[in-house]
Amino acid sequence: MIQKWYLHVDLDAFFASVEQLDNPELKGKPVIVGGKPEDKRSVVSTASYEARKYGVHSAMPIFQAYKLCPNGIYLRGRMERYSEISYKIMNIFKDFSPDVDQMSIDEAFIDISGTEDLFGKPEEIAFKIKKIIKEQIGLTVSVGCAPSKYFAKLASDINKPDGFFMVKPGEEQNFILNLPLKKIWGVGNKTLETLNKCGINTPRDVLEKSIESLKFICGNSTGTFLYNVVRGIEGEKFDRKTKSHSISAETTFPYDVRDIYTAETYLLELVQTVMFRLLREGGFSRTVMVKIRYEDFSTVSIQETIEYNIITVDSFYSLAKKIFEKKYEINRGIRLLGVGLENIEKEERPIQQDLFETSDNKKYAVEKAILSLEKKHPEIKVQKARLLNQGLKK
Repeated sequence: MIQKWYLHVDLDAFFASVEQLDNPELKGKPVIVGGKPEDKRSVVSTASYEARKYGVHSAMPIFQAYKLCPNGIYLRGRMERYSEISYKIMNIFKDFSPDVDQMSIDEAFIDISGTEDLFGKPEEIAFKIKKIIKEQIGLTVSVGCAPSKYFAKLASDINKPDGFFMVKPGEEQNFILNLPLKKIWGVGNKTLETLNKCGINTPRDVLEKSIESLKFICGNSTGTFLYNVVRGIEGEKFDRKTKSHSISAETTFPYDVRDIYTAETYLLELVQTVMFRLLREGGFSRTVMVKIRYEDFSTVSIQETIEYNIITVDSFYSLAKKIFEKKYEINRGIRLLGVGLENIEKEERPIQQDLFETSDNKKYAVEKAILSLEKKHPEIKVQKARLLNQGLKK
């Protein structure tokens, strides 16, 4: 039986790192991407590691970041550039495995099971990928390696930035028991606070509790999750394979998000990631899915199907935003946000005749032409994502 091995690759402070790559004068300086100090409603998308030393983090309002780091370099995002770099990096991953699961614009899982004869041991593959990205792109990535996606994700966060950590089969429980409780992916701020109030401050404290006690303290879902994860049993399932083909992306916030504007800013980035994957794949979808995981780890999802194909970022975001606003419970903290396109088909279904002259179809024709040109000439930048920058300014 082939030993399962997964890599979780996280692009270090991605947006800020791209800005430092394109402008070497920014290297070593606190770079905050998301908006200018005078942009009243802007939020931090990414902060460089230099900025994080001041306490700046993603999802923080720009005005608050400025109070913590007045000497920071504040930049509005360039989504078209970040998409271009992300696309190149994801293609590097595909050179090592046909099974690459892109979770968002700056992270992906790579199933490298059974590739040792081709590329070497799992740790050797990880360092080869890191080396190629550094040499060809100029960026660093942090890689976690483990027999499951969940533990690979946890491992990628151990030695950031430019890090590597490996969890071998049978070492899962020892690994998790030696992490701070707040570092366990799936334990949000509210859950952590609840556990601390009950005298549970470490994973070993969790291990000592019965499943009934944990369910009583945290609820059935979170209690079961905690009981399993401290025993080395995979906590969160990342398997996207379903009977119907779908593409999705999600992001986990370092702090619970309660502001709708902030959440919808991130929703826009996720929409962009999914839409360009769909366009490059050449598929069509009429069904949008939005996933919300709250601070107490409860998760809800909703999807909506329309009568015509979703063919542009604008139309996709408009529908995703409407679904989100319909489902979101005001003032509840969001710890994870996801968006996807379901029931993807390779052949386009007929569209009603009166839709042929809509602006969406004209935009789609332009996008297809750009992507076709990009395949022939990789040096050409995809410009469609520029719409996102316009959306962020509204």
